[in-house]
Amino acid sequence: MKAIILGAGYGVRLYPLTKNTPKPLLAIAGKPVIEWSLDALLPRKEIDRIFIVSNNRFYDNYKDWLEQRMQSPAGLFRKYGQKIVIYNDKSLSPDDKLGAIGDINFVIKKAAIKDDLMIVAGDNLFGIDYTDFVKYFKKHGTTICLKDFKGSNKKLVSQYGVVTLDKDKRLIDFEEKPAQPQSTLVAMCLYIFAQGDLKLVSQYLKKGFNPDAPGYYLQWLHKTKDIYGYTLKGRWFDIGDIDSYEKASDYYRHKYLGETAQSRTYLTR
Repeated sequence: MKAIILGAGYGVRLYPLTKNTPKPLLAIAGKPVIEWSLDALLPRKEIDRIFIVSNNRFYDNYKDWLEQRMQSPAGLFRKYGQKIVIYNDKSLSPDDKLGAIGDINFVIKKAAIKDDLMIVAGDNLFGIDYTDFVKYFKKHGTTICLKDFKGSNKKLVSQYGVVTLDKDKRLIDFEEKPAQPQSTLVAMCLYIFAQGDLKLVSQYLKKGFNPDAPGYYLQWLHKTKDIYGYTLKGRWFDIGDIDSYEKASDYYRHKYLGETAQSRTYLTR
């Protein structure tokens, strides 16, 4: 299995924090967002390569960060860091970005991926048991991770891609940001695609469909292939703006550093 961590966004809603630093390298409880995912993914035996995709503006940031981590005398990066490859998608601004689906297609071709493929949003924090998630995928096939917003108001749910499952946990409906959501299950940018389904990414793009929001790809894909939903039981933070960054920082600092939510300091290393 291979993994792609999506890190080529420009994070404009988090300016000025992301003016010179990509969102995945913003610090949460003393370490970059991306490292919370890598801490769980690097030791996994079934994942033999992890691709981080960047844009041209932040490519050097990622390279410098990885070089620093590889020089640490001990730890996960010292032991498993050789699994990581950073790719530059060559985009220069939000105006010419490839988009999330465009970046996935770019890496699949660049790395000639022919294995099962995990996709991870580099600016998200997932409280997930990856062992259980991978087992679920191996049993069912292409799987997307979901969060149940049961009890939340419809306005919050309608900000996401909303999923309906049948009794076998197979997707039977997907609607990106519906005005009237028919379910409380929302899709996160955490997927595992079976190797046989990878060719469909380029087919989707060749049809001229939206290359940015992954939800539009899933909306198209579930009509072509069976997709199954795995519901996350733990916490999930999608760091899209200052408010969500503050909430994630407070939660992780309290949980892992024992700090209370006081004045907030934003670090980039």
